Amino acid sequence: MRRSIAALAAVVCLGAAPAPTGVALNALMSQTPAPTLAAYRLFTDEGGRHPNAQVTPYALNTPLFSDYAEKSRLLYLPPGTHAAYRDKGTLDLPIGATLIKTFAYPADFRRPDEKIRALETRLLIHRRTGWVALTYVWNDQQTEAHLKRAGARIDVSFVDARGKARQVDYRVPNANQCKQCHSLSGQIAPIGVKARNLNGAFPYPEGSENQLAHWTRAGLLVGAPRPDKAPRTAVWNDVADPLEARGRAYLDGNCGHCHNPRGMASNTGLYLDLDENRPVKIGVGKRPVAAGKGSGDLETDLVPGHPDTSIIVYRMASTDPGVLMPELGRSVVHEEGLALVRDYISKMQQP
Repeated sequence: MRRSIAALAAVVCLGAAPAPTGVALNALMSQTPAPTLAAYRLFTDEGGRHPNAQVTPYALNTPLFSDYAEKSRLLYLPPGTHAAYRDKGTLDLPIGATLIKTFAYPADFRRPDEKIRALETRLLIHRRTGWVALTYVWNDQQTEAHLKRAGARIDVSFVDARGKARQVDYRVPNANQCKQCHSLSGQIAPIGVKARNLNGAFPYPEGSENQLAHWTRAGLLVGAPRPDKAPRTAVWNDVADPLEARGRAYLDGNCGHCHNPRGMASNTGLYLDLDENRPVKIGVGKRPVAAGKGSGDLETDLVPGHPDTSIIVYRMASTDPGVLMPELGRSVVHEEGLALVRDYISKMQQP
């Protein structure tokens, strides 16, 4: 997975033409969004494969599932600025910082570095008035990405890692949906750039290195301890990590951005972020705040040892718009993620 993400990010390409100019910080800070992604000069090529100077690739230990799309993540920091370390929550990012995320599919996941089709690139820009989310959708020729405030739907066909032909009704979010997922106390905020999510190796051109260590050495991050002294999110599909840690990490990455005390689902009392450790708050023995279709007439969010009677599993296994969770960002069941959460719950002991 890391290899394909790195290939998609195209961190450094031998023979790639140097950028004629740097990132257009003035365009990023303008109150009027640019009509095309190219206007920001975040990339040196028209296809958005080669990041410009001061744009750094990164990956999360356990990312959000989005209908099997591959994602490349980049961070831009204005000249002379840096991120500040935090043990909890996202890193403290300066004004002008921009998070760049491209969603794409290879034609065949068995050859993830070939025939990659980019669908959209999302920007999260830190302006003086707060964070702003913008979405740019790539054309069929893969030469230009245009601003789409109203979202879009794209038919996607690919062959999965097991050789099965699949189709996805991919949904580009509209502006309000971006705000819904990125809401923290009612304000737009980053989700993934937390120290614990970055505390893992990334395949840089000069060799694999822990991201916290690399960012510190490059001057992108200040105040961070050594990686072995920093918190770490488990990698959901790495069996070297304990099952409980992987199950919690998956629920954190896919549910915790809403299900936390400051998120859009705070009223449910179900908090699935990794900062929460009270059994009832992570669902153990907890009754849902609303019954009916969304709960499947089940009585408890999470029943240790019994995934089939746990509402969390029921909603993860559904594609019904009135039932599925997360309710945005997916239209198919993440079979591997569901299997992990089922295994995690089945092995849980009653507190």
